[in-house]
Amino acid sequence: MKALQITEPRVMKVVDMERPQCNAGDVLLKIHYVGFCGSDLNTYRGLNLMAKPHVIPGHEIGAEIVAMGNEVPSNLHKGMIVTVNPYTHCGVCSACRSRRYNACEHNETLGVQRDGAMREYLAVPWQKIIPVGDITPAHAALIEPMSVGFHAVSRAQAVDTDVVMIIGCGMVGVGAVIRSLLRGSKVIACDVDDEKLEIVKRLGADFTINTAKENVHERLMELTDSMGPNIVIEAVGSPATYQMAVNEVAFCGRVICIGYSKQDVEFTTKYFVQKELDIRGSRNALPEDFDGVIRYLKKYNPPYETLTSGIVTPEHAEEAMKQWDANPAKVFRILVNFE
Repeated sequence: MKALQITEPRVMKVVDMERPQCNAGDVLLKIHYVGFCGSDLNTYRGLNLMAKPHVIPGHEIGAEIVAMGNEVPSNLHKGMIVTVNPYTHCGVCSACRSRRYNACEHNETLGVQRDGAMREYLAVPWQKIIPVGDITPAHAALIEPMSVGFHAVSRAQAVDTDVVMIIGCGMVGVGAVIRSLLRGSKVIACDVDDEKLEIVKRLGADFTINTAKENVHERLMELTDSMGPNIVIEAVGSPATYQMAVNEVAFCGRVICIGYSKQDVEFTTKYFVQKELDIRGSRNALPEDFDGVIRYLKKYNPPYETLTSGIVTPEHAEEAMKQWDANPAKVFRILVNFE
C-alpha cells in the first residue's frame, strides 16, 4: 500500500508498505483523508523532538471501516465512516488514575511517537474508533484538531459571563472559538493573518484583533471596559503570545496554554501573584470533546470550504508541505486524499 514517510528533515517521500493485519481486537480502516497539523510541520522541519525517526505522519483522520477482528463489538460495522482518537494511555500513571487519559505521562500519538495515518490502510484497536454518522470523510478529518480547542475551553471552565480571548486562529483556535461561543461567552479572536480572522468572524467571533497591525492592549481595554479578558487561550506556542496572554488577562483570570514554545519564555512573574492567576495546561482531547465537535458539525454545518487550504494527493503532499513551511501564516489546513 501507499504511504507518506518523513525520511529526514524537509524530505517526505511516497513509500510502499505492506497492508496491516487486522488482529482480534482491531478495526481495519480504509483511509480517505488525513489532515496535516502543526506537529507534522515541525516533524518535517526536524524540530519535533518527540517524533520517532522516519515517521509516517498524520492523526487527523477521516476513514471507512473495511474489516474487523472477532473481538470487535457489533455496534461497529463495515462501511461505517469514522475518525480515530489518536492518543494512547497507560492506565497506571497519575493522569490516568485521575481519568485524564489525554494527559497520560506515557502517551504515544499517531504520527509522532507511533507511525500515523498517512497511508491507504490503518489498523487500530476498536476502542479508538469514533463513528461520525453522516459526516463525510473529508470533514471527519477536521474533528481531531477542533476537539483540542474544545478541550481547552473545558479546561477554562468558560461560561456565558466570560470574555474569552483566543490567540491563534488555526484549526485548534477555531475549535476554541466555536466551543466558547457555544457556551455563550463573548469571544475576541486574535491572529496575525486577516484571512484567518475573517474565517473566525464568519463562524461567529464577536471581535477580532490583528496582533501584527493593532495595539492589542488598547483594543482589549476598549472591548472589555478596561478590565481585560478574564480567559485567555494561547494556541500559538511562541514566547510573544505566552507573554501577551499573561500580560493581558484580567485580574483573577485564567490562562489556558495549548501551544508548545520552542524557546524559553520570560515572564513578569509578579502578575502571577498580583493578578492571582489560574494558569492551566491543555493537552490533546477527551472522548467528550470529540463528541462535542461531532454534535456541532451535525447541527450547524459550518462553512467547510473556508476550513481547508487545499486537498492534495500523496504525490503532491511534499510540495504542499514545502509551501506551508515557507509561508506558515497563510496555510489553514491541508488534507491528503488517499481515496
